[in-house]
Amino acid sequence: MFTMAEEKQTQPQFSQGQAVLPVRSTWWTRLQHRFPILQKKRGVALVIGLPILVLLGLLGLIALRNRGGGDGSSGGSNNGGTLGPGTGGDIITDDTYFYGQSEPVYPSPPMTGTGAWTDAYNKAAGFVQQLTTEEKVILASGLSSSTGSSGIVNGCSGNIGGIPRMNFSGFCLNDGGQGVRGTDFVSGFPSGIHVAASWNRDLARSRAESIGLEFRTKGVNIHLGPVVGPLGRVLKGGRNWEGFSPDPYLSGILVSETVQGIQAQGVITSTKHFIGNEQETYRQPFYGIEAVSSNIDDQTLHELYLWPFQDAVKAGTANVMCSYNRVNNSYACANSKLQNGVLKTELGFQGAITSDWGALHAGVASAEAGMDMVMPSSSLWENQLTQSVENGSVSEERISDMATRIMAGYYQLGQDQDFPEPGVGMPADLTKPHDIVDARNDSSQKVLLDGAIEGHVLVKNINGALPLKKPRMLSVFGYSAKNPDQWNYKSNGGVAAWTFGGESSYLGRDSILGFQGRYFENFSDIAPNGTLFSGGGSGAVTPSSVSSPFEALNARAFNDRTAMFWDSFTPDPDVASSSDPCLVIVNAFASEGFDRPGLRDDYTDGLIQHVADRCSNTIVVFHNAGVRLVDQWIDHPNVTALIFAHLPGEASGSALVSLLYGESNPSGKLPYTVARNESDYEGFAGPDLAQGEFVNFPQSNFSVEGVYIDYRHFDLKNITPRYEFGFGLSYTTFEYSDLQVTKRDGANTDQYPTGAIAEGGQEDLWDVVATISANIQNTGKVDGAEIAQLYIAIPNAPAKQLRGFEKPTINATTSATVSFDLTRRDLSVWDVVAQKWSLQTGEYGVLIGGSSRDLPLQGTLTI
Repeated sequence: MFTMAEEKQTQPQFSQGQAVLPVRSTWWTRLQHRFPILQKKRGVALVIGLPILVLLGLLGLIALRNRGGGDGSSGGSNNGGTLGPGTGGDIITDDTYFYGQSEPVYPSPPMTGTGAWTDAYNKAAGFVQQLTTEEKVILASGLSSSTGSSGIVNGCSGNIGGIPRMNFSGFCLNDGGQGVRGTDFVSGFPSGIHVAASWNRDLARSRAESIGLEFRTKGVNIHLGPVVGPLGRVLKGGRNWEGFSPDPYLSGILVSETVQGIQAQGVITSTKHFIGNEQETYRQPFYGIEAVSSNIDDQTLHELYLWPFQDAVKAGTANVMCSYNRVNNSYACANSKLQNGVLKTELGFQGAITSDWGALHAGVASAEAGMDMVMPSSSLWENQLTQSVENGSVSEERISDMATRIMAGYYQLGQDQDFPEPGVGMPADLTKPHDIVDARNDSSQKVLLDGAIEGHVLVKNINGALPLKKPRMLSVFGYSAKNPDQWNYKSNGGVAAWTFGGESSYLGRDSILGFQGRYFENFSDIAPNGTLFSGGGSGAVTPSSVSSPFEALNARAFNDRTAMFWDSFTPDPDVASSSDPCLVIVNAFASEGFDRPGLRDDYTDGLIQHVADRCSNTIVVFHNAGVRLVDQWIDHPNVTALIFAHLPGEASGSALVSLLYGESNPSGKLPYTVARNESDYEGFAGPDLAQGEFVNFPQSNFSVEGVYIDYRHFDLKNITPRYEFGFGLSYTTFEYSDLQVTKRDGANTDQYPTGAIAEGGQEDLWDVVATISANIQNTGKVDGAEIAQLYIAIPNAPAKQLRGFEKPTINATTSATVSFDLTRRDLSVWDVVAQKWSLQTGEYGVLIGGSSRDLPLQGTLTI
């Protein structure tokens, strides 16, 4: 019905909640982005050197001819002008080449108001019936955008205008996943990757409830999160830290708890970024190059990338944010197959779809393809959308459904009853007088600390290095120990360091470049200017106070009368011979706007090696916003302990000291795989680039690896990792026994589900088919929590897939029983012909243990 051939209009580029100044596009800039090597010094040298070589060659030929070396005729054959990919002859210059690669699905299905949405739907429909077309368009079109520092209306990332005659005040939309961003008197919670490392669903729910309460207090109607896209396909992905894990089951459980926890406070969640938003490089169209296309086959889509979104819809998320990228060469926010076909039809999604900031590229086509709300605003909608309804390009029924879906979330979450005024605690400029709205709550303090503690993962501990016992002398090295030198709001700051998580990283230099689409600058691997408790970009957090590792360590040493030395900036510090231990606290930075340049860096590895060469008890702590390789030094005999501290939020220092001194027992485990070498990840460590015939239309072909990412890839290729998915140490030990596999009496094991479509898909996908249980014994001397993991070997699928986890706290010398329910969906594969989840007959392997490669209990479930 509608194509992507609609004329595009030039608009300001936006990151989420942030207008980005347009970058002047010169011939050299365009050439640099077409050929990224030209942004490097060696590329410039090539540009200068090659013409000189060509000139010298021509002069040589002339000299040869003058000496009788040839008659000037060609001895070779002409290829008729046929050129290889990328040389100009067959470069694709028009996106009509891609038409038909994403199946069209029209019309956009109207909201049905089934199940728990019935009352909200009826209220919303009644409200919308009273609106004019212009008022319906107000609900669908952003009012104006805030920069996050000195906003136009308020400090909200986005706004929907009110309709005074209907006593409707509008919406405030704001970041981010770790807490309310860009304002005062808020908390900084652990990041998504940190929550995943805790493997604690109850803690995820408590964190979400506390976050939701702060958003509500600040008058934020729509929380721009949680994140399950990116899932984590690209190891260097700049936004992986905002999400949970590359395992879809773990991400699905945690996003479900997060959605329910935040919405329990009456705040709408906008689960994002739907879908395939796995790299920052080419995430948006810049310099004449379109956004990258994530080319995903149907089975991979369902079994991997859609899985956690399905859990979010099942949990009741009232909003979903469509992503910047193209999917199968159709922009995600105008992709009718994904929005109309998958989300609104197959998954029965009852809420509204909102664009990422500046992700709207076609007006009528996006509306018909299922998008309901544009952010932060767009000239392609607003008056244009009104005119499209009036001239029949968009039906009155479609604009009414858009408005109904938007308002249904408002009523579903009870925002018509005693919800604060939109943006009441989000001043447009913090430097100007404003009423203080303190969103922090005493009830959140335990959640902040426990969340920070449990996301630390101890992966090495030899020679009794930890826990510490009042050391006589302690030396602290590394740039991630102290707080950044600056922690200050900047009025009219644009992509300001404080506002977008850049205070520790060259005052936000790299994030600014990334937001401008300059994807190939010399980005830093680290944040060298202070401790890292959050990544950069719109998902960053701006807590009112921060406990840094150095401050917490210094306070503990002062009370214990421990002597201290420290050096936070020297790459080759002197090390006192009597130091025992030496702590090296460093980081691996990541931010929205660009992908990480590497999975390790020479500076940090050199610092660790230098200290380890001089200190026999060197303990390394990494604040890592993603996978960080360690094989340069991990086998050094003086490196006695390693902690992946991830991104702990404001309680970072307090949490670390509690673990180092044994007041808390480490219980986190890795939500990803750490390889020995980057090459072990094969082609998926870094982003896909624009090249060959697709230099104007970058392609990222997910079907190359299909569902085999992270531990599935390592299992498939029989590669031994340095630290496997699900691995983590404790100060105690555990043993597993007594595996029980019980098939549920009367469970329907027909091949396909037959239930009606409800939120999340067919209802009987969640029917329990079997229950698995096991016993865990604490065989050590201290109390501790163990993360028991259940993996299932499904026929005609990866060797094993996570399908359950529990985290009991077990006192020393005692035991606990863990139990896992397996649903029809857990045991099924996606049938691309039937377009349903298929439960196969046969033998299903059942494996339980403490990590993906430590599975002592093994049995069989027969279907």
